[in-house]
Amino acid sequence: MARTKQQRQGGWAEQRALRLLRSRGWSLVARNWSCRWGELDLLVAKDSRLLLVEVKGRAQVGPDQGGAAALNGRKRRRVSRAWHCWLADHPDWQHCSVELVCALVPLPPLRGPVRWVRWG
Repeated sequence: MARTKQQRQGGWAEQRALRLLRSRGWSLVARNWSCRWGELDLLVAKDSRLLLVEVKGRAQVGPDQGGAAALNGRKRRRVSRAWHCWLADHPDWQHCSVELVCALVPLPPLRGPVRWVRWG
């Protein structure tokens, strides 16, 4: 099935965030994992830590602060439910500490660094 422009941009933003994380020693555990309650964009591991990354890509500056405004209560609940579902399917990871962050990725034609926001 053909991917939409939004899906291609989202994939590009996730790939950019993942490259940065890998350059800092993180390893990919899961990407675009979904269940009926939500989706996890990126889940990466380093030592005994897990980083759950919500990726927001924006091609223009707007009222949503580069994607930060999309991190509302509804989105938080969906990610939390998906996280608990993933953890139930992968109990070997229950011993790890987990941190939730958002990667705000500027899409072309915008330029600039990825902004990381602690979210949780």
